[in-house]
Amino acid sequence: MTTYLPCQTSEPDGPVRASVIWLHGLGADGGDFVPVVPYLELPADAGVRFVFPDAPVRPVTVNGGMRMPAWYDILEMSIERKIDNAALDVSAQQIGDLIEREIAAGVPSERIFVFGFSQGGAVAYHTALRYPKKMGGVAALSTYLATADRMAAEVNAANANLPILICHGTEDDVVPLQAGLRAREALNTLGLEPQWHDYPMAHEVCLPELRQIGAWLTLHLSEKE
Repeated sequence: MTTYLPCQTSEPDGPVRASVIWLHGLGADGGDFVPVVPYLELPADAGVRFVFPDAPVRPVTVNGGMRMPAWYDILEMSIERKIDNAALDVSAQQIGDLIEREIAAGVPSERIFVFGFSQGGAVAYHTALRYPKKMGGVAALSTYLATADRMAAEVNAANANLPILICHGTEDDVVPLQAGLRAREALNTLGLEPQWHDYPMAHEVCLPELRQIGAWLTLHLSEKE
């Protein structure tokens, strides 16, 4: 029997027609992005269920071994980030389990999206690009492609044309803008064409960004009607 990560959810007023699994950043929890849903300004009939899982608590090397919610351990804060790949694989499997739960609840895989901020964005990339069923897309926020060296071998043909939205702050001193640009370059090398937006902000989200995310999600949902 599958044991799922603890999650908070935000249900639509009407029938569920699509799902977004939204992954928080290092040291946060699933509740971090619950309040932003109204700012996406989705159509009233979009029917999107939002799922906000909690990462497991684990020691994080770059934070002095302090225990905190983390999708994986970060061993070194270089621009490429030296990370615990095995833990990232486990987190991706756990998010894959949540995707399967949405499919079992009647949501087609191509109407399931994975959003992620910072460390959560790295998991979103790693999960969706390798997922064996066609996904709706990824919104990668203030993040990086932690496993760029693996993707050429591991990207699944089902998601070879995965819609991707990348948003990044030009003043980000936690995940530098260059890390986001490198992710875009790596995705281009794989034949993907992510949509890029940057904003004059630090390691955070802003209202124009949230509205862009909402517009992007609305567009891709309408294409899947």
